[in-house]
Amino acid sequence: MQHRDIWRGIDQLAAHHGLSASGLARRAGLDPTAFNPSKREGADGRPRWPSTESLARVLEAVGSGFDDFAAMVEGRRGGLAPLIGFAQAGRDGFFDDAGFPVGGGWEEVRFPGLGDEAVYALQISGDSMEPAYRAGDRIIVAPGAEVKPGDRVVAKTTGGEVMAKVLERRNARVVDLASLNPDYPVRSFKPNEIAWIARILWASQ
Repeated sequence: MQHRDIWRGIDQLAAHHGLSASGLARRAGLDPTAFNPSKREGADGRPRWPSTESLARVLEAVGSGFDDFAAMVEGRRGGLAPLIGFAQAGRDGFFDDAGFPVGGGWEEVRFPGLGDEAVYALQISGDSMEPAYRAGDRIIVAPGAEVKPGDRVVAKTTGGEVMAKVLERRNARVVDLASLNPDYPVRSFKPNEIAWIARILWASQ
């Protein structure tokens, strides 16, 4: 990350939330002039960098993660995806038969560019996929992506249970879903007990 990229990321973060650079600083409880152009170089012309504390405070103030900021710095802003909790996902009416979310009103999260696939985000609960995914992590799910054995997936049963697993086996007789956490056994289902399976493309720790 270059000096100019960091400051561009701050400007983009502010703009994304409808703020000026000074408005962003003010919201974070910083001096309103902290991010002014005049503060980005010293009197001798040498570059001045924002402190890690100030970055942490502005990200907390606007509810963004460092991965969101890094995406802006690197110019890979990606897209926005609706964020759904696992408790919501288990209720009827939140997904169509293919595993795409329906309706609206969800919080949105930004994710790195992953092509043109339709995606949404789920917030992990539980520890069955540790150490890869921990409670609170956000995963990007692509219902339209091809799924094959060995892929990390989200599956929903016809009974309404939603789970993040590894697709271990899938044929005309059985669907086996494994956990990364060895404390959890493989779960086996009949194909007609699975409403849909969607591949996990990306995760934000």
